[in-house]
Amino acid sequence: MPNLKLDAIDRKILAALQRNARLTNVELADEIGLSPSPCLRRVKILEEAGVIAGYHANLSRGELGLGLTVFVGIKVERHHGTAPDVFRDAIQKVPQVIACHLVSGEADFLLQVVVPDLAAYEQLLIGTLLNLPGVSDIRSNFAIRTLKETVPLPLGHLPQ
Repeated sequence: MPNLKLDAIDRKILAALQRNARLTNVELADEIGLSPSPCLRRVKILEEAGVIAGYHANLSRGELGLGLTVFVGIKVERHHGTAPDVFRDAIQKVPQVIACHLVSGEADFLLQVVVPDLAAYEQLLIGTLLNLPGVSDIRSNFAIRTLKETVPLPLGHLPQ
């Protein structure tokens, strides 16, 4: 649960900004039925509390030539000492890895990788991923088609 108590107006602000983060404060205030000053004050509180972590442009991977998405399961040799930190620091330096999750199950980490094509993935796999510190096994799953992506977070679970 968030440390900050979110009321109905906060949830409206969050929903509106998820739909369109480029709204001006005046547009946002109009949309949620608040005057601009209190609206801006609430947005600043949400930002300072870390509820709003940032504002981003949603880019088209295909239009940018990043047509292949690969989900990569990585198993590491050791889970103690500095090994996890060394792996974490190394993976941060790989720009093709757009998400990295510590997971349970067959793999220890699940990466989301975007590259132009299979040849680019092969180069990344052989030249970088297999050489990451502590890696003992890699399993690659290729996305055939994306059915749902970059949708707003569900806010319905938040207390009233």
